[in-house]
Amino acid sequence: MNYRQLGRTGLRVSEIGLGTVELGLDYGVPVAGEHLRPTEAQAARLLNRALDLGVTFIDTARAYGASEEVIGRALKGRRGEYILASKLAPIREAGQSDEKLRDEVKASIAESLRMLQTDVIDLLQLHHTPVDVVKSGRVLAAAREAQRSGAVRFIGASTYGEEAPLAVLESGGYDTLQVAYNLADRTLEETVLPLAQQQGVGIIVRSVLLRGVLTHRYTYLPDQLADLKAAIARLSSLVGAEVGSLPEMAYRFVLANPAVSTALVGTARIEELEAALAYAAKDRLPPALVTAIREINVSDRSQLIPSNWPADLAV
Repeated sequence: MNYRQLGRTGLRVSEIGLGTVELGLDYGVPVAGEHLRPTEAQAARLLNRALDLGVTFIDTARAYGASEEVIGRALKGRRGEYILASKLAPIREAGQSDEKLRDEVKASIAESLRMLQTDVIDLLQLHHTPVDVVKSGRVLAAAREAQRSGAVRFIGASTYGEEAPLAVLESGGYDTLQVAYNLADRTLEETVLPLAQQQGVGIIVRSVLLRGVLTHRYTYLPDQLADLKAAIARLSSLVGAEVGSLPEMAYRFVLANPAVSTALVGTARIEELEAALAYAAKDRLPPALVTAIREINVSDRSQLIPSNWPADLAV
C-alpha cells in the first residue's frame, strides 16, 4: 500500500480509502439486486479486512444511515489504526440564529462520536456544502468550536460542481476538500485540483467509478444518458495491453493526479476493495493513454450528475 500526505494536515493516509455509504444505506445503481446492503457481520469483515490490507482512511457521514454505528461496533478495538472522517448531518442555515446553528453542529458531532464509539473525529466535513454556506462561514465557525474542544482534529468540506469547491478554496478555512473526479468527469482538473495542491488542501476523491457506470454496467444506460454511454464506450475501447479493465483505468487515472491524497472505494464487497488496491499498486498510466482519455468528453455535462439520472435507473 502506498501512502500520501493529506494536504497540510500532516496526516498520512492510504491512497485508497474506504467509503462506507453502502454499509448504512441501500445505495448505488442496482444490478439484479447486487446493491443490497450487507449484514452487519459482512460489513465488519469488510472493515477489518480493509485495515488488515493497510487501508488507513475511512469515510462516513451522519447521513449514511447506520454506517457510523456499524463502524463503531466493528472497529472499536482498532481505533488507533485508521484516520476517521465523518460529515455533519444536513443542517439548514437559512433563518437560524448563530446559537441555534452551533447547537445543531454540536449535536451532530456528539451523535457521531457516540455512534462511532470514539472521543475524536480526525476529519469533520461539511456535507453537500453549497456556496452560500461556504461564503457565510457560520457553519465553519461552529465546527471550529468543536475543534477547539478537542472533539475534531481537522475540518473539510464535501462539495458538488465547480463553484462550491472554488469557494471553499477561496475561503482558506478548510483543511481538505472532497470532490467527484473520474475518467468521464474531469471538470476540476484545470481549476480546483491544482489550486488545492498549491494551497496545501488535501483532496479526497469520490465517485471514481461514477456510481458504478465506469464498469461493464455502462452498456445498460438508458437512452436519456446516450451521450454519457457513448463517451464511456469510447473510454472502454482504450482497454488493452496497458490496462486490463475500465475500473482499473479509472483508479489509475485518478491516482496519477498529484493533487489527490486518497481515492475512495465505495463498496460493501471485499473483492471490489481488493481489486482497487491491486490497481493502485500498478505503475502510472502511459502518457499516450492519458492523452487519449482526455480527448473523450461528455458534451451534455448534465449527464455527469447522478442526481439528474432517471429515478428508476437500474443497470
